[in-house]
Amino acid sequence: MRICRHVKKLAPYTPGEQPKAKNAVKLNTNENPYPPSPRCAEVLKKFDPDRLRRYPDPVFSELRKELAKLHGAKAENIFVGNGSDEVLAVAARCFVENGEKIGSLDPSYSLYKTLAAIRDVEWRGNDENAALFLLTNPNAPTGTAKTKAEIAAFAKRLRGVLLVDEAYADFARENCMDLATAKGNRNTIVMRTLSKSYSLAGLRLGYCVGPEDLIAAMYKVKDSYNVDAVAQAVALAAVKDQAWMKRNVAKIVKTRERFAAELERRGWDVMPSEANFVFAKPAHRKAAKLFDDLRGRHIYVRYFRGPKTGDRLRVTIGTDREMKKLLKAIDELDI
Repeated sequence: MRICRHVKKLAPYTPGEQPKAKNAVKLNTNENPYPPSPRCAEVLKKFDPDRLRRYPDPVFSELRKELAKLHGAKAENIFVGNGSDEVLAVAARCFVENGEKIGSLDPSYSLYKTLAAIRDVEWRGNDENAALFLLTNPNAPTGTAKTKAEIAAFAKRLRGVLLVDEAYADFARENCMDLATAKGNRNTIVMRTLSKSYSLAGLRLGYCVGPEDLIAAMYKVKDSYNVDAVAQAVALAAVKDQAWMKRNVAKIVKTRERFAAELERRGWDVMPSEANFVFAKPAHRKAAKLFDDLRGRHIYVRYFRGPKTGDRLRVTIGTDREMKKLLKAIDELDI
């Protein structure tokens, strides 16, 4: 069977491990430790299964209307995808010609390199000449954030399309959404996901806001019915309950600050984080060894090999109880 040459040689994206043990402490994939809005459960209870006979709304009319209201935009400025990963894939198909480049920060979300390989185009770190620049802010895996002013200046310098991946923006002090909705914006798209702050990683729904012509292009190339009816209904309920989301976010931010302080007290080097995780260098052992030792205790964090990331661990912020269990394990291993 014939397989494209670039597909044969590409390295696929490696998602975080999904442990099977019931007693596992799962702090490796930046999921929210708290449940989504109760309104989501109500939607599922009342959902008419007869709706499943029919295709879902291909342009997400009700959800886009609510997102437009949330962000002070028009529905025509909003694209919805089957998770933010689909939004990224559609952008790579829309805005990058064969022979052009995709750029991002380095290090950053490792899927970006995979998307370039799938498109059979070059990926370049920190390349302002890229046709599409994917800028995670706050960044992953570092958790650090650039200011809105810095990103606005970068967008003006960039000749191509800038997609600001704001998966973690609700945990940060500021965001760039008003750059996407600003009058005269020609090249900046801001993307969000319901996976993190809304506690809906299992639902798979992301969206982006940007200039009408860029958004219209994305609708041209998306799958016909890319977001199912159940996902649209649950997402709408979650977006309408901003108070629930913000309470959960506030709890996570408080836990993040306490946990970072505890690591620093133990001699760890902790990068300043504005996300729902921290990226930190252990004080008394190699990151790879500690990763394995914690995994042996059914405590799962994330380790990224390589010269820029291999000395640190990325730790998702869980409940206070989960973070105390992790700290206890670190203390016992350091004895």
